[in-house]
Amino acid sequence: MKTVRIVFASLSFLLAASFAPAAAGQNWPSKPVKLIAVFPPGGSVDQVARILAQQLAQQTGQQVIVENRGGASGSIGTAAVAKADPDGYTLAVVFDTHAVNPALIPNLPFDTLRDLMPVMLVGKGGMALVTHPDQPYKSFRDVVAAAKAKPGSVSYGTIGAGSLGHLAMAQLGNQLAVEFNHVPYRGGGPLMNDAIGNQVPLAIGSVFLVSPYVTSGRLRAIAVTSAKPDPNLPGVEPIAKQGAPGFEAYTWWGVFAPAKLPPALVKGVYDELAKAVKTPAVAEKLSAQGMEVLGAPPAELDDLVRKEMQRWAKVVKDNNIKSGD
Repeated sequence: MKTVRIVFASLSFLLAASFAPAAAGQNWPSKPVKLIAVFPPGGSVDQVARILAQQLAQQTGQQVIVENRGGASGSIGTAAVAKADPDGYTLAVVFDTHAVNPALIPNLPFDTLRDLMPVMLVGKGGMALVTHPDQPYKSFRDVVAAAKAKPGSVSYGTIGAGSLGHLAMAQLGNQLAVEFNHVPYRGGGPLMNDAIGNQVPLAIGSVFLVSPYVTSGRLRAIAVTSAKPDPNLPGVEPIAKQGAPGFEAYTWWGVFAPAKLPPALVKGVYDELAKAVKTPAVAEKLSAQGMEVLGAPPAELDDLVRKEMQRWAKVVKDNNIKSGD
């Protein structure tokens, strides 16, 4: 009889253990969640994180805390998530720099593919080149003409060294045989502060980041990096139609978790996030600022990261771009 009890207890334990991950996924979240925005306040990553946090808190009844950990093109905040417990309560909201950093930053303290679990591709969008209204530039053609007339005289700001804006401008410089001076900032907030203060003559950032300042008249958009005009910036021509045929580049935002997050819990987190981005008010906030809202599953985010890593690693190598340039 004693043996039967032991066997029954052992089976009960195994059954409970096997159902625990699934139950955890269904019950997520059962305590406060930390969303680490890997860039400082004011930029698009911070805005996406806060929009998601507000809706998640509303629909789950749990507190969702946004913590900004900027620096090193988003890798500092991402490293914190890679090292966190894989319990679903520490997540990263990352930007397109996530796929550039492996080629850009020596001795990255985590492996981008092995140490992080893709959860959701929030969305993607084009970038825009903007300038202060007091600057003379009315189009990308004007920028190229100025750079050709006086090599080294045209400066532009980005959200950081190795950012997609930095790589895009480097690639354009090579394609058009002109030289642009790069001014790196620590995130979109600081970049926009100096752009609207006319402290940097040009800035390139996501449409999501720049459109509020363009709409308010504090900045003028002169080009977009998408293949087609962006509906959020009417009348602004693509760079491809301003002397750089075939050129296009897109920003993106994604959510990651620590690598060992159980599959059932990944699904539970994804389901809540997908529900959040499909909420009309959230979708409207995100799309109104230049994002194509996707809410795509983990496999699509993983595929995108792998392709972007390959593409931008070549640009980094070809242009000898280093962290801090």
